[in-house]
Amino acid sequence: MFCYQCGRRLSKHDFCTSCGADVLEYKKIIHVSNMYYNDGLEKAGIRDLTGAADSLRQSLKFYKGNIKARNLLGLVYFEMGETVTALREWVISKNMRPQKNIADEYIEKIQSNSTRLDSINQTIKKYNKALALCNQDSRDLAVIQLKKVLSMNPRFLRAHQLLALLYMDRQDWERAERELRRCMEIDRNNIQTLRYLQEVERVMMPEEGVKTPARRRKEEAVRYQSENEIIIQPLNVKEPKSSGVPTLLNIAIGLVIGIAASYFLLVRSAESRVRNEEQQVITKISSESDAKTARIQELENQISDLNEDTDKIREQLEEYVGVDGTLQITEELLQIAAVYVETKENETVAAALQGLAERVNVEEMTEGFQSLFRSMNAVVVPELAAHYLEEGNRYFNAANYPSAVEALEKAVFYDAANEEALYQLAQSYRITGDKEKAIAAYDKVIELFPDSWRAENSKSYKEGLN
Repeated sequence: MFCYQCGRRLSKHDFCTSCGADVLEYKKIIHVSNMYYNDGLEKAGIRDLTGAADSLRQSLKFYKGNIKARNLLGLVYFEMGETVTALREWVISKNMRPQKNIADEYIEKIQSNSTRLDSINQTIKKYNKALALCNQDSRDLAVIQLKKVLSMNPRFLRAHQLLALLYMDRQDWERAERELRRCMEIDRNNIQTLRYLQEVERVMMPEEGVKTPARRRKEEAVRYQSENEIIIQPLNVKEPKSSGVPTLLNIAIGLVIGIAASYFLLVRSAESRVRNEEQQVITKISSESDAKTARIQELENQISDLNEDTDKIREQLEEYVGVDGTLQITEELLQIAAVYVETKENETVAAALQGLAERVNVEEMTEGFQSLFRSMNAVVVPELAAHYLEEGNRYFNAANYPSAVEALEKAVFYDAANEEALYQLAQSYRITGDKEKAIAAYDKVIELFPDSWRAENSKSYKEGLN
């Protein structure tokens, strides 16, 4: 563990033996952060990914510089199919620790495979489209989209859960249970998955205390089928007796009527069957044509969406790795710091920092970048101001007033509130005959340091120039 103020390794004492900073609370915070990290590591080991993510986020709340916790949180998101979220955590980790960071390997594996990037983009796009279809009550199309998403990313937990919910909506309980079991294989203790699974098991399990339906009474009639007709013959009904001649006559009339009826029924049935078959063929052709047209339109929309998403991903990658990207700007600042450490050329380093500040909005950069930039300014600028003040005084005492003006102007540039530098610069302007600049410099001394002896002298010299 290292001191947050001077960066030296801490001992068992509650203060830094190097700079004397109080590190008792700091040690407690680091300890709690590591405790949550260990808890998240154990939960990730038993595939409790939701619990692991919660613990790791708590670890980062206590100490956002816990690189191990941030990298593991990225792995947990990646295992749940949240690749974009995982990539975000790894990029933050790399910015906080550019060297000797395993997040470099994770980012490289994703960015080096353009096919993988396209697949990630497509899964996110299709999942969002499935959500939109659900809101539009097009649940069958949403199921198709989610199946495509899972074919490209089988570990996408949210897609499994949404597909299970759609199966539950249409009461396909077996498929819903199968999807939820797959969710359990990915993340064992996900609250949403457990809630859905409880509902599915409640429906699929037989309820206790349900009585079997009572047996029906014996039918009071005999049913049998003759060709395409069902004949119902009541029991215990005796047919009336009749003589033989009327019976034969009735049979003959029935045969004639039956033959005529059969002819008309068969002809009409054949005609109706032919018309129905033709209509079915026409309907089938029309449906296939509409489906193909819709499919073509869908593919064209997908191609357009993919092209747009590809351009967006390229722009995002360019922001990180381009000429003026975050990584390039951070690398440039690190090079400036290396030049300062090796050469101690304050003026060169100050000019480089000034140029960097003109090209980049420091407030929009990462916290690590801002901290390093301000630290270097706090060291380099005062040293330069003191150097040029000393040089200007030396020229002034040697009566080399033009050189004194040049050196003192630089001293004031790097430290505009330096009373001695402003006063000496005003004196040099006055001696060299530059009245306007001398008066302006005297006014600055009087404004910033009204109670000093230099302010009193400045008033006298200013009156003499007017």
